Amino acid sequence: MKAMILAAGLGTRLRPLTDDRPKALVELSGRTLLEITLSRLRAFGVTEVIVNVHHFADKVIDYLKSHGNFGMRVEISREDVLLDTGGGLKKASWFFLEDSSRRHSKSSDSNPVDEPFLLHNVDVISSIDFRRMLEFHNENHALATLAVQSRETSRPLLFDGDLQLRGRRIDNKNTLISPAPTASGSEAGNLSSIPLQSLAFSGIHVISQRLLPMLTEEGVFSIIPSYLRLSAQGEKILAFRAEQYYWRDLGRPADLAQVARDLQQRVLH
Repeated sequence: MKAMILAAGLGTRLRPLTDDRPKALVELSGRTLLEITLSRLRAFGVTEVIVNVHHFADKVIDYLKSHGNFGMRVEISREDVLLDTGGGLKKASWFFLEDSSRRHSKSSDSNPVDEPFLLHNVDVISSIDFRRMLEFHNENHALATLAVQSRETSRPLLFDGDLQLRGRRIDNKNTLISPAPTASGSEAGNLSSIPLQSLAFSGIHVISQRLLPMLTEEGVFSIIPSYLRLSAQGEKILAFRAEQYYWRDLGRPADLAQVARDLQQRVLH
């Protein structure tokens, strides 16, 4: 299985720790955030990874080389300008589509390969069971599955009772998308009458390869508006409820200190 680690950000919230290094190389209990993420992915069965880089890019590249890429195939997607999540994934899409192209050229089968992959922020840590998340994604034939939790966040996503993405909230204002037509062809109804769950996204996605050609946006863009657009078109953008798992953002020095304590107390293994 393949994965992408989003590691290109400036890490401004982690200053002064990122004054001389990228956030991917900030250490937590003696290990870099990049090593921790790669180790988690490798334990799950990921063998090939692409990492996007920008801030202190060469330090990330040199670090990976000096550690033998941690026994994995690791490719680099260098961003001269920060492309955000959607733009970064689109630039790296060749990495996920290369196998499909090879298999298609060797086969008369007209059906494209649609193997899912993981997209993971480098500055989050969790005990989320990627296998269960992948099973959920495949069983529901989702285009994308987002790990979410019921917790406080400034920009929650809104999901209906079927865990389908229906909108988001920014500055206490809901932005809703129109429900896709039902199987009978009728409209599902006005969203204002549908109970919606407000859930916090955890920076971990399982994505089907067929999503990549659907990213019609160009340049710098977040993937969340793309998800909203695709959901409005009837694609399955689903929530994977992850409340039972440990999760923490690692965006500030205080967060690193808390997770270090959790590791010491074996709250997180």
